[in-house]
Amino acid sequence: MADQRIIRAAAVQLAPDFERPGGTLDKVCAALDEAAAKGVQLAVFPETFVPYYPYFSFVRPPVASGADHMRLYEHAVVVPGPVTQAVAERARRHRMVVVLGVNERDYGSLYNTQLVFDADGRLALKRRKLTPTFHERMIWGQGDAAGLKVVQTAYARVGALACWEHYNPLARYALMTQHEEIHCSQFPGSLVGPIFAEQIEVTIRHHALESGCFVVNSTGWLTDAQIESVTPDPKLQKALRGGCHAAIVSPEGQHLAEPLREGEGMVIADLDMALITKRKRMMDSVGHYARPELLSLAINDRPATTSMPMAASMASSFGPAFDPMQTAAAAGPGGATTDSTSGGDHERQHESVAG
Repeated sequence: MADQRIIRAAAVQLAPDFERPGGTLDKVCAALDEAAAKGVQLAVFPETFVPYYPYFSFVRPPVASGADHMRLYEHAVVVPGPVTQAVAERARRHRMVVVLGVNERDYGSLYNTQLVFDADGRLALKRRKLTPTFHERMIWGQGDAAGLKVVQTAYARVGALACWEHYNPLARYALMTQHEEIHCSQFPGSLVGPIFAEQIEVTIRHHALESGCFVVNSTGWLTDAQIESVTPDPKLQKALRGGCHAAIVSPEGQHLAEPLREGEGMVIADLDMALITKRKRMMDSVGHYARPELLSLAINDRPATTSMPMAASMASSFGPAFDPMQTAAAAGPGGATTDSTSGGDHERQHESVAG
């Protein structure tokens, strides 16, 4: 039987609120209410949208960015916390899958994190950008492959990558092997210049064709006043204009609605899931068109940790034949694993209602 699912999706393009703590979160909630009124079942927001993308790091040297970096720490998102609680409530209320980019704080480190909320409000996926790009390495730590997952949501199998992760073909292939149906891509927008928008378009259309899935791409937007607040230098301001391309692309690489390159708004389209089979019957890059005996991908999907009990460390080194019980008995009690991917013990963290 043909796939009869029709899913209404929205690629949201908004400007963050630089001034008011909690302001960006309010814009997210308002956008979700607006999208729900239009029948949207899946909504995607820009990269690290809450509280805001660190545009300052692109146009200022680190020595001149200390105060802004500290402010980002103060308003960053703890997972779970008030921000995730508010978005989960909206997702549940509207029966909507929500993909949100946040600056996540895990104790003393910040991460570029993508959150996928299912239509029942459950946090279905939390993943961190594998390698921050260029200037971003002064802001965020590295993610791991533990979150490089496709999750089954109420409406479809959903995966996500952020920005230049799309230029890591192995990361994209990892999601493709998990039979991604809707790929949610996020870019900061208002960065680099007009050429960035062209690069984004090429990137998302290529992934749609190669994977045989839909791509819902969200980019951020900065007003002229916000650009001037980031830098007073007219030459540097040019690097913060353009580069926006909110769009929805079919498995055949076609735009399903007019992309949005200027201003705030939503790109909304109905995704006919039967188009996935139409594409894959001719070219399934992880199925009948693959040659796994010639080319294959190995993924280390263990969570990155900063400490590991000796027994677990030895077992990891020597393989499954190693019996850790003797080592554990000799070592005695103690030793705790700190999972940097899950964010550790958040009961000891504090998050102000920011965004």
